[in-house]
Amino acid sequence: MRGIVAALALAVTTTAVAGAPAQGQALPTIVLVHGAFADATSWDGVAALLRHRGYHVVTPDNPLRGPAKDAAAIQRTLDTLSGPVVLVGHSYGGFVISNVHDPKVESLVYVAAFAPAQGEVAQSALDPIRFPGSQLLPPTLQAAIVDDAEGLAGKNIDGYIAPDRFDAVFAQDVDSATAAQMIAHQRSIALAANIEPSGPTSWSSTPSWYLVSGADHVIPPASQRFMAQRMGARTAEINSSHASLVSRPEDVTAVIESAVFR
Repeated sequence: MRGIVAALALAVTTTAVAGAPAQGQALPTIVLVHGAFADATSWDGVAALLRHRGYHVVTPDNPLRGPAKDAAAIQRTLDTLSGPVVLVGHSYGGFVISNVHDPKVESLVYVAAFAPAQGEVAQSALDPIRFPGSQLLPPTLQAAIVDDAEGLAGKNIDGYIAPDRFDAVFAQDVDSATAAQMIAHQRSIALAANIEPSGPTSWSSTPSWYLVSGADHVIPPASQRFMAQRMGARTAEINSSHASLVSRPEDVTAVIESAVFR
């Protein structure tokens, strides 16, 4: 499987040749940004593979409050790092990394992720007319009032996936025990985050990679392909759920490494 995945990652780097870093060149730090309905543990499998291969890996907390606030939180993590960075976002994490601007970031990697244009909102990628197929709708998507120090009167309206629909919509190719752990780690997102416009996008000036999840029930694959093509990303596709980072960590790791050895 590893050989097939590596060949796939190599095949999609049509404008760059993968290879080893120059002698004495340090490997970049890999920063993995989680999306909505998840936390940093969603990256555990990918992070373990990357660390085994010698990378310094950081999995910061994404507050899930809105693109501007969340990008600022990731920037605070980047401020603690020196040397080059490969910045990776899954799902809503892609919207966040699109709004991070740091000269240390050499490459961006999107994994079944939102990749907005400037002024665009995340919800537009789920437009049922242009991109039908998302199952992230009521009753799968639920709302709750949560404590939020930055919200109105200390409260906010958050969205989360109903636990009895989580595996079928978010992670249908994940075993039941792992899906149960993901449900236990699920974190809600401020509903306003889905309608907050993106600022100027980092992918406009940074080499980018995109791994499409071809069996995604959250962000329709057609929407992912559109965003990847629009940004000029080096693109690969696998037959996976939205949770490809959990179900297919080898594939995700291979694409991240292709962004390292660009």
